[in-house]
Amino acid sequence: MSAPKIEIYTKWGCPYCVAAKQLLDGKGLAYTEYDITMGGPKRDEMRERVPGAMTVPQVLVDDVAYGGFDDISALDRQGKLDPVLGL
Repeated sequence: MSAPKIEIYTKWGCPYCVAAKQLLDGKGLAYTEYDITMGGPKRDEMRERVPGAMTVPQVLVDDVAYGGFDDISALDRQGKLDPVLGL
């Protein structure tokens, strides 16, 4: 089974972004980070991929949006995040 494609949209200085990355790092997972601090095309891309998303982080696994830190942390506590991540 191949590793899932994990992407995270972040902004500089965002404590929730740091926490989300720490959670993923703690699981030993590689991810692609898109810094949208200054807006631009990546912010527009995030809004297109995750309609209604107005906050960061936004975590996507294999192009499926799982929300922000609170969302993935809740999934982790419920034991539902590891299967999504292929662990």
